[in-house]
Amino acid sequence: MKKIFFILLGVLCLQLFLVSCQEDEAMLDTASAPVEDDAVFTYSSTERSANVLKFSNTSNVLFKRWNFGNGKTGEGNEPVTEYPLKGSYKVTLTVYTAGGSATTTQTIEIAEDDPTLLDLPIYNIITGGKDEPQGKTWVIDSKTLGHMAVGNGSSLEIYWPAPPDIKSETGLYDDKYTFALQGFKYTQQTNGDVYIDNLQVPKFPGAYLNKDDYTAPFTAPDNLTWTLTESDGKQFITINGNGFIGFYTGVSTYEILTATSELLHLRYLDAGDPGLAWYLRLVPEGYTPPAEEPEEPEEPETPEYKIEDISEDFEGEPTVNFVNDSQGSIVAYDNPAPVPINISAKVGKYVKASGNAGEFANVQIPLDYKMDIRNRHIFKLKVFIPSYNDYTTEGGESWQSYKTLQKQVSVKLQNSDLGGNAYTTQAEVIQNNLQTDKWLELTFDFSAFSSRTDFDKVVIQIGGEAIFTGGIFFIDDFELLPE
Repeated sequence: MKKIFFILLGVLCLQLFLVSCQEDEAMLDTASAPVEDDAVFTYSSTERSANVLKFSNTSNVLFKRWNFGNGKTGEGNEPVTEYPLKGSYKVTLTVYTAGGSATTTQTIEIAEDDPTLLDLPIYNIITGGKDEPQGKTWVIDSKTLGHMAVGNGSSLEIYWPAPPDIKSETGLYDDKYTFALQGFKYTQQTNGDVYIDNLQVPKFPGAYLNKDDYTAPFTAPDNLTWTLTESDGKQFITINGNGFIGFYTGVSTYEILTATSELLHLRYLDAGDPGLAWYLRLVPEGYTPPAEEPEEPEEPETPEYKIEDISEDFEGEPTVNFVNDSQGSIVAYDNPAPVPINISAKVGKYVKASGNAGEFANVQIPLDYKMDIRNRHIFKLKVFIPSYNDYTTEGGESWQSYKTLQKQVSVKLQNSDLGGNAYTTQAEVIQNNLQTDKWLELTFDFSAFSSRTDFDKVVIQIGGEAIFTGGIFFIDDFELLPE
């Protein structure tokens, strides 16, 4: 009897074990990997805009992950996202269960731009935003130092910042540039002419030389657009079509250095010379800088300019600090011709390098103050020009030109704040066709510039600019005369 009982008990346990396994298999079935149908989704536009889409997936899974193809992602059953710009976007939905995942992808087409969805600070700054449907108009900030500038193509080093209004009557300052959100329209109003780099002249029939570069007839087309892009953390404006901004150098893409509601500071390259970069400062049309309230000084203001003695006879310790520039140099040297007018034992030996290196050779005396030349504005200088610097007329008239310029001495006064050697920032007095092989005492009278009090550099240049033949000269007794 006991044996029968244990047999029946074993059969019952086996039946319970089989039922348990069937239940486990059923549970495993419910956790199986999802199929592709679980990731199918639909979408539709919303009342807000045809460019604002609502997506939907009704499958019963643990988790849903969306990639909308516009740089945004989402979760859930019915997410909503925006597409401000027309184009094709690849949307991907991935669904997950305890058993795995499934993915489907659809490409959706956005037919038109909806710039009103671009409520981003940079777009609002450039265009005025959706509240300015006609766009925002910018002009060159011609009253500011550096409104136009040129510098190093591979760094932010500036070679020359344009002084205020220096390019008036060139066609640059009356141009207007309008950026609109709607259709990303760009309007370039030129008033008939533009200002261009000399290397771009072949593209502009009728261009003529005007203040170191060229003014050219040009009317921009009506179908211009603009785009904003980003690369390596930098933002760029590109003008699409036959249009550009400001001084034309053959390019139409501009890096944004500064963007505020009152200033667009742009940097762009030179298609003709990759070693150069150009800069533009734009302000809104009609913009007037706020008046600065003058601060009451705690002490009476003192002039920022003064006048001090400047003299050098090359005897003993130097009394001025000569700085060599553009392969020009000067050192104390034995007087090559100690004869009446100059019997000094020591003079200055002035060397101008040959070739391109010495094209603009000079020596400079930088000052740590602005000069007041209202009453003292005459310099004296003794010069000895050896005849061996000359060239015969063999080779034609160009050699004769070299002979004439090698007999030239120039003294310049410069304001280093306004751009180094730029002609527009200096005063210059030149002595030409000088005698050779004898000491000459020359004077340089700057009375024509005596109303200025902004010079802080004195430059001596012998042998002329843009001359490549080099030379050795001698100077002595350089002096700013008393009143």
